[in-house]
This record gives sequence, structure tokens and C-alpha cells, in this order.
Amino acid sequence: MPFAVAVDIGGTFTDLVAYDHDTHQVVYTKAPTTYGNFVDGIVECFGKAGVRPDQSNFLNHGTTLVINSLIQRKGAKAALVTTKGFRDVLEIARGNRPDPFDLHYRRDEPLIPRELRFEVVERIGSKGDIVTPLDTAGLGALAARLKALGVEAVAIFFMNSYANPEHEARAAEILRELMPEAYVTRGTELTREWYEYERASTVAANSFVGPQVNTYIRALEADLEKQGFSGSLFMMGSNGGLLSVDRTCRQPIALVESGPIGGCIGAGAYGEALGLRNIIAFDMGGTTAKCALVEDGRFSVESIYYAGGYVKGFPIKQPVIDIVEVGSGGGSIAWLDPQNRLHVGPQSAGSTPGPVCYGRGGTEPTVTDANLVLGRLNPARFLGGELTLDLKGAEAAIGRIADRLGYAGDNGLVQMAEGVLAVSTVVMGGAIKQISVEHGLDPRDFVLFCYGGGGPLHGSALARELSIPTVVIPPEPGNFSAIGMLLADARLDASKTFTGRLGDDEVAAVRNIFAEMETEARAALAAEFGAAEVFFEHHLEMRYVGQRHNIKTPIDSLRDVAAIRAAFDRDYKRRYGHADPKAPAEIQAVHLSAFARQRRPDLSRLPRAGGEPAPTTTREVFFASAGGHVDATVYDRDSLAPGFRADGPALIEEYGSTTLVWPGDTFEIGALREIRISIAGG
Repeated sequence: MPFAVAVDIGGTFTDLVAYDHDTHQVVYTKAPTTYGNFVDGIVECFGKAGVRPDQSNFLNHGTTLVINSLIQRKGAKAALVTTKGFRDVLEIARGNRPDPFDLHYRRDEPLIPRELRFEVVERIGSKGDIVTPLDTAGLGALAARLKALGVEAVAIFFMNSYANPEHEARAAEILRELMPEAYVTRGTELTREWYEYERASTVAANSFVGPQVNTYIRALEADLEKQGFSGSLFMMGSNGGLLSVDRTCRQPIALVESGPIGGCIGAGAYGEALGLRNIIAFDMGGTTAKCALVEDGRFSVESIYYAGGYVKGFPIKQPVIDIVEVGSGGGSIAWLDPQNRLHVGPQSAGSTPGPVCYGRGGTEPTVTDANLVLGRLNPARFLGGELTLDLKGAEAAIGRIADRLGYAGDNGLVQMAEGVLAVSTVVMGGAIKQISVEHGLDPRDFVLFCYGGGGPLHGSALARELSIPTVVIPPEPGNFSAIGMLLADARLDASKTFTGRLGDDEVAAVRNIFAEMETEARAALAAEFGAAEVFFEHHLEMRYVGQRHNIKTPIDSLRDVAAIRAAFDRDYKRRYGHADPKAPAEIQAVHLSAFARQRRPDLSRLPRAGGEPAPTTTREVFFASAGGHVDATVYDRDSLAPGFRADGPALIEEYGSTTLVWPGDTFEIGALREIRISIAGG
């Protein structure tokens, strides 16, 4: 009975889902994330699930290792080898000033300091011709110097390598031979587009995280093999697809948003099954809250990602599902600034020590503590009873900030807790506006699809904040990102610079480029996944002549200039509110996405078995909108069958999460055992 297993390592918990395709048996569990050694948390999850690694035939894995390494600047001692004259590309960057009103504005320092950036003689022309041969002798001398400096990783970036990667490939070959102990990576393995700063920044980041990711993956493989695992290990890529281990080790930067992406894929799969075309996928975990948009059944995949944010961070030229993340999770700390203004996050209590109510040494009040004080969590049933919550400790923690603000007594305590959640709601609502309103879309036209341990608890408040009429909670929301990993396909993305005004000759040339890229992608998917059937998506990066920024336009079924131009004008108008069909347009790059279907679980078999619907008890819950405490009916979600319908206020409890239904709202259990909440007045 082989299991397909997915593991998601989050900031607070490590989640595991195991599914047997033959018997449809499904097992869910979670354990605190073990920061000293992430593998320990995975092994603990296997033990709690009662599933041995030798009982699984493949493992899909998502991790926040890469983004944490970049943000915390805990990576390898890396060097950059570049074309003579371009040592300072990382510092020069784009020369723009994203925050013009900050008089003390400075970008984050480059990952690779200037003293570890070295030049070699070579030059490729803009058309791919060799202008100056590669100085292989100088490269050999440089290798000796890098070894003497104790360099652990080397990034190779040559100026026009996007047009002809010959010099980069040769330099990588020489350095790998002379420095076998070092991690060597080159820019054209990651992107073939012409943006020199973005290419340099991407390969620098890849080298910075490469040794750490390789060590982690190889250690995970070794530990699993010791326990009898002989199946296939795949990683969850930021583009929404699975990556092979070998590709991940070459391109670890493709995992920059690996952790949250699984939930996005799961939201898309459930949306398709439920006939929901427009979805806001909202994931609230223990450390952060994340959101992404599914419009007309498709996720938006951005071609560039800014680690540390657009204002001060650095770019990574890799396809990443357009996801916005804010520091407002269950473990986010509530604090007062010197002017006694209340803030929530981005600091988090994480899993160690965790919120005060966990009883593990936490002292700072958190969002989870506020929910417990307001009666929205059952102290005796958190994680199915595995962890008993300390209500007195949570009250004391919330009470400390309440006292500083002059909120006295029991009423002041609940008002303070309500204030913490109100601030958190505003922060999370701002993230949803960023992916919807700022893209010219109205969140009221979407369904709010909530998951993660905290998503179902806060979904109705967010829906009210944004006037969204419907909230959907999928089965097992606390483990949903891991579920999404079991629903993901293998995926490879490729891009190439191609410039020219939109015309018949350019469209013909683009078709030829796509054909070459498809051949390469099909061969790669066959080698890495044994895929026999592959399908593709095609995009062009386009703009009006004379503009600086591009937009990606899907052209899968578009074969002529007129159709492509109409699609571009339509997308441009939707994003910016206007278009100019008379102005000439030009192509800047071609993008190909290649997919290979993987065997998916049956969505109808993923929920736990249901029984007769029966309210278990009632509990007082505080709602400011209702004027205070009201009695809420408490349901066991596993006992609710499809078609069951009831009114709020209600709490629907399950392993890993609790769904809150506000007074005046109604909820119904859908065909896939999802909870559909209709918001009053929505």
C-alpha cells in the first residue's frame, strides 16, 4: 500500500499528508517546526502519522529554507566572476529610487560584497558573436585565489551571455574542475533574458543559497533512505510545479517561495472542481499570512521576484506565482511603539517559544492569544487535543498591553484582544487589496478561499473588511498547503529575449523559438519525471514602442498578428485603465511553461469520514459587532455531512483549525465537504 506523501515546512508547524491512491486512505498530521534540523520535524510527522518512509513511493516537499536564508543573510561565502568592467553591476542596480521621500534611503547591501567580486577578460557581442575570447589562463589563476579566500560558492555572470552562453559554460567547466569542493553556478542556467542587473542578482542569490540547499536536500535523502525510502523526492517550485532533486540542486533559487505555493495550487484545483473561476487564495499560518489570485481559473505567474520587497530588496529573475505575504500570522506579536500605538507583527513567536498560550516559554502577546481570550479557540481541543492552551497565560499577556493603554478589567481585556485582531485584519486586508485592487480588480467579484491554521478563523472578518460575499473553507485547512503539493504537476519554465515590433515576420520567428523551447522542455520532463504527455502555455512579454515596462500576454490559441495585438491591448487596458490600439507594439521576450501531469488524489476522498450532524456544545464568543459575548454553537466538522446548513454564530472545530461563523452569517457543507459561508449583507 504505497503512499504519496507531501511535507510542508512552515514557520511554526511542519505539516504532512499521506494518501494511498489504491485504497484512498488519507492521513494528516503536523508537528512543531524544528529549526535546528528541519529533517527532525519531518521524521516526527512520519511517526505521528503512523506511516513509515518505506511505505511511500514518492515525497513532495515544500520549504521556506531559501527565502529565510536570503532574508536573514545566512548563506554561503560566495564570489561573483564577471566580465571585465562589470564588477559593480550589483551595486549600480537600476539607479531608480522607489521611495523618493526617504532622505536616508539605501538599498539592502548586495549578497556578494565588492571584495568578493572579480573580473575576467571576455566579451560576447549583443548578437552572440565572440568579440574577445575567454581568458582561460586568468580564470585558472583566479580559481587559486578563490580557494585561498575560502570561497564556498561561485556565481558566473558574463555581460551578453544571454545571446551566447558559450563563455559562461566554459568558465563553469574550468572552475568546477579546479574547485570541486565549491558550488559553481552560471547565469544562463537560470535565465536567458538580457536584463544584466537582474541576471547578476539572480545568479548571486543562487550561489548564496546553493550549498545550504544542497546540504539539506542530500541530508533529507540520506535520512529517508536509512528508513527504507526508495521512491522519488520532488520539491515544490515557486512557479507552482514540482521540480526534480537534481534540478533543484542546480537551481535552488527556484524554491524562493516554495512553502506557500502548495496552498495556491490546491486552491486552484478546488476552485476548478467547485466551478469557482475567480478566487482569492488566503493562507494564514503561524508566522505570516499569504494571498494570491486565481482569475478565470488561472494564477498570475510573475517573471521577477523581489527578495526583501521592491523598495529595498533585490530582484530574482525566476517565475513565481504572484503572491503577497505579510507578517500577520497566529504567532505574530502585538506590541506598542514609543507613542503607545498598537502594532501586530511582523515579529513572530514562531514555534519556539510560540504564543504565550502554548505554555512553552513565550511572553509576548500574539494573535493566537487574542483569539483564545475572545473564546474563539477551545483550550482543550487545539490540534485535536495534542496541545492544551493556557488561557490564564494568554489573558495575562494581553492584559499587560491593555494596562498600558488604560483598558481595565475584564471588559478592557476583551477590548484589547479585539483591537489586536482588528489591526491584524487591516494588515491582511491590505495584502488582498495589493493583489486585487492594485491590479484593477474588485475583490467583491471573487470568492475568499481560506486555509492555513488561522485562515478559517479570520476569513469572515476579512470578507467584511473587503465586502466579499462568500467565504469557502476547504477540508483540512491546517494541512492544505501539503494537500496542494499532492495536486501539483511537474512544471518547467523557460524564457528568452526576443525583440522586434509586432508583425508577421516576428510572429513567425516567435513560433520557431517556441518550437525549439518545447523540444528541450519535453526532453527534460521525460528525463526527470518519465513524462510521456506534456502540455504547454505560451506568453509574450510586450509593450508599446518607447515604454520601459512590459506585460505578459497569453497567446496559446492566438496565431496571427491581429489576435495577439487585440489580446495585448485588452490586458493592458485591464491593468492600466486605458490602451492605444493605434500605437505600435513590440515584443521583448518569449516565455514557455511546460507541464507533465502527475497522478492526483481524488478530491472527494480527501476529507475525513463524516457522520450525523450534531452540535456538541455552546461557548461564549466575543463579537464587537454584536455588542459583546454571545453564545455560539460549536460543531465537530468531521460529523457534518454535505448539505448540512446552519446559522451563525458558530464555531466549527477540526484538527489543525477552527472556522468562525459570525452572527447573521449562514454556512453550508458542500459536495466536497467544503464549508461555504454566506456573509450577511454580501
